[in-house]
Amino acid sequence: MPEAPALEEIKLPRLLPKITLTIALIAIVFILLILDLALGSVHIPFHEVFNILTGKGSENIAWLKIIESIRLPKAMTAILAGVALSLSGLQMQTLFRNPLAGPSVLGITAGASLGVAIVMLGSGYVTTSYALQQFGVNGSWLIITASTLGSALIFVIVMGVSLRIHDNVVLLIVGIMIANVTIAVVSIWQYFSGPEQIQDYLIWTFGSLSGVTQQHLKVMSIAVSAGILLTFASSKYLNLLLLGENYARSMGLNVRLVKALVIFSTSLMAGAITGFCGPIGFIGIAVPHLSRSIFNTSDHRVLIPMSCLVGAALMLGCDIIAQLPGSQSMLPINSVTSLVGSPVVIWVILKKRNLKAAF
Repeated sequence: MPEAPALEEIKLPRLLPKITLTIALIAIVFILLILDLALGSVHIPFHEVFNILTGKGSENIAWLKIIESIRLPKAMTAILAGVALSLSGLQMQTLFRNPLAGPSVLGITAGASLGVAIVMLGSGYVTTSYALQQFGVNGSWLIITASTLGSALIFVIVMGVSLRIHDNVVLLIVGIMIANVTIAVVSIWQYFSGPEQIQDYLIWTFGSLSGVTQQHLKVMSIAVSAGILLTFASSKYLNLLLLGENYARSMGLNVRLVKALVIFSTSLMAGAITGFCGPIGFIGIAVPHLSRSIFNTSDHRVLIPMSCLVGAALMLGCDIIAQLPGSQSMLPINSVTSLVGSPVVIWVILKKRNLKAAF
């Protein structure tokens, strides 16, 4: 693979503000992590949370079990979901050079939902994110495989259409229509399914971070980590694609190979998160734009790690809102991310006014 030219010269005076912003984002993620672990139906003092995280433990066994068994896996799931969906959206926006591209808009999430529906509605088992404990590791891999294959299938169809249609707007419409067809197939399947299966599947579609146990977190971490590593490895090639496919080919880049790499990593991450947490919208669209706005760059060597931090912070914030601190109620995470993500996209549009300038 050829070396990608730098999209901008990196000089120390210009680098210092980015370093400062990076440190600030890391601090924000850490603060939100502490808040996410401390707040909830049972309030746990911040110093106790810090002691538990640093391995000092706690004299209150109940607090220790709540954090280790419930809140810490949920917080780690939020971080992984934020990172995976943000990188998935960033890659697709670059690949399609379309500011509206994202796992949910182009049908990736719908494809993953189809895969999960095949397992849930077709097998007769309750495999929602609220009842994954009925399965062992094999069941976890079954769900993640079905979700990943479903998302990959839809993405391959969209990519196949993209080889014949070069208009990004038309391609976006085609992607939305494919997603609608996928949703229609799932709806018909639900119509002929049993009441219990329908109820559990509907609960799964609301989205939840709390259904992922420590055992399932290991499975999800493997899939998401693989997708993250592939994304970091392709940063230089994404910069080339951003300059145009013809230019990338002139530099000796194997565009088809890079597209396949992006398809695989995006499907792996989006499929894993959707399989375990349900469909989570707007994070994949909002975070890449927010990262470009904050760091004022289109260089993926900067955008990829920064999107990870912004996505993790945003998902942790949404999880804090979803659990309604001090209350026994829990809001669907999909609704919370939509309420938070939509204003972010509107704000970026009003600020930038021309999103295509970044593509």
